[in-house]
Amino acid sequence: MPRMLDVSDEVRAEIGDEEADRLLAGDNAPGSYDCTSCRTPGDSEQERTSTVLFIGDETAVLAFAHATCLPSQVVQVTEEQLRGAVKSITGDRVDLEPETIVPEQAVLGVTSGLVLIAGELHPALVVEPTGPIVRPGAVGAGDDFLPLLIEQGFMPATELADVPPVLHGWSVLLAMGQLHAVLQPGTNGGQPVAWWQAHQPLLVTDGWRAAANKHQQVLMFAAPVGSIGRQPREDLLRDALDKAAANGKLVAAALPLAGT
Repeated sequence: MPRMLDVSDEVRAEIGDEEADRLLAGDNAPGSYDCTSCRTPGDSEQERTSTVLFIGDETAVLAFAHATCLPSQVVQVTEEQLRGAVKSITGDRVDLEPETIVPEQAVLGVTSGLVLIAGELHPALVVEPTGPIVRPGAVGAGDDFLPLLIEQGFMPATELADVPPVLHGWSVLLAMGQLHAVLQPGTNGGQPVAWWQAHQPLLVTDGWRAAANKHQQVLMFAAPVGSIGRQPREDLLRDALDKAAANGKLVAAALPLAGT
């Protein structure tokens, strides 16, 4: 039975006409699936379903989503993010080529919260890796997380007294009131790609979403591993941010809001 699948032109271009036609005919498409966006069950025989192609450095994975959650699209991710996405999609361990796996590779932890600056609440994302981030090709055990972000246009923050400047080309993607990704400029002026992609969309509070819609931007703060930690309350998160800033371990930027 033909599936109610949407295959966008960009997905078709990546997988080829033959594979796209097989999907549309129902040959290779699943009947039931777990939506890659909301993680609830879907049925491509009963409801419109989007094909979403995740492309990493060396691997590509085709996933499915409710058309009401995501349009059919190609999503550029890192190989590390792709492994996590596949685990989320299949629940299985994924074996890639041994040379592509870095033992205990750091992942980015993202926390949302409201930050008070100059008497006004601003929506913020706090990014802290689970381990040191080493510059590609570097030898040694240093941590280049902040220098890499500064090279991208993030500014060192020594205190949280003023809103950081807007970093054009970057954005925060909200869809259906949930946090999906932090996007960075594509290469050679191409389409934005995911710098960080939520394996499962993150819920944000009504207050956070209202502040994001009001300001049409989100403040992003980033710190090296061990600087912030998982804080259970926003006042404790603010204290940790202030401490990291005072210690010279914080960068920041205001990222335009994409979505609602």
